[in-house]
Amino acid sequence: MSEVLTREEPRSAVKSNVILDVQDLKIHFPIYGGLFQREVAAVKAVDGVSFQLYEGETLGLVGESGCGKSTTGLAVLRMLPVTSGKIVFEGVDITNYDQKQMRPIRRRIQMVYQDPFGSLDPRMTVADIVGEPLEIHKLHGNRAERRERVMELLEMVGLRHDMIDRYPHQFSGGQRQRIGIARALAVEPRLLICDEPVSALDVSIQAQVVNLFQELQDKLGISSIFVAHDLAVVRHVSNRIAVMYLGTIVEISSRDELYANPKHPYTKALMASIPVPNPIVEAGRAHHIIKGEVPSAQRPPPGCRFHPRCPQAMPICKEKVPELRPEGKGMVACHLFS
Repeated sequence: MSEVLTREEPRSAVKSNVILDVQDLKIHFPIYGGLFQREVAAVKAVDGVSFQLYEGETLGLVGESGCGKSTTGLAVLRMLPVTSGKIVFEGVDITNYDQKQMRPIRRRIQMVYQDPFGSLDPRMTVADIVGEPLEIHKLHGNRAERRERVMELLEMVGLRHDMIDRYPHQFSGGQRQRIGIARALAVEPRLLICDEPVSALDVSIQAQVVNLFQELQDKLGISSIFVAHDLAVVRHVSNRIAVMYLGTIVEISSRDELYANPKHPYTKALMASIPVPNPIVEAGRAHHIIKGEVPSAQRPPPGCRFHPRCPQAMPICKEKVPELRPEGKGMVACHLFS
């Protein structure tokens, strides 16, 4: 990621207005069994997640595979049923909106998918792929106007105009992801949900796409939720970072504060897992090894969900669920700070 632009200061585009407010969000997937296929258990993929997103801000959502990052993003877009909690977008509670009610909202919330190979229809040209949202939402009326808008979008994401009539198989992985980004930007959304958008790309291409995200956000002022497990990538694109573990948020802080002074034992272990290219510095670093396996989301442990693997666990950690409380410049859910 050496090619990625580094930014140590907060971006001036971030405003104090809340564009998204997620309150105690729970997404449980029922498990059916028995002769009559009744619900016998549930997978608690997201279990009490709360956060706010501000205008022009990028919130990084990080954690191990299966912790509920992508599920949270899909729930915000209302592509998954919500078990309980609230999703408030631009001051409107959209938690119980049906597909018809969500249609105009989805013009304001768009998604960039993880797989640039599977998210584009191989039978459609770039003109059709990027122009489809314009047609669905009845923007840029006739075909000529839509085609002109598509060329503007291609230029915005770093692709040439003469690529407009090509098919997805004629592009590299990085170019396909740029097409996906252009499609998401076509309807001028206020919120962009990026579900591990660079994880399927080569490292050198990742840097280019991350740079593109930074440039587009600075130019357009879009708010973003950036889901990823690569902490080096998240550091470069985020204003704040939320760390998830087994369906819950254990720490939220500004990017610089989280990397300089992580509070939660799980966050410390994640930070210690980021490799340092200098072997002398790497040899002198403190390593926080996480022992054991991630518990089942079907039967999460009582109390703090991280306590079976935490080297600093106390008796209270096995009994009481820690609340996400202010600590320093961020918030942390840990009994060490209660």
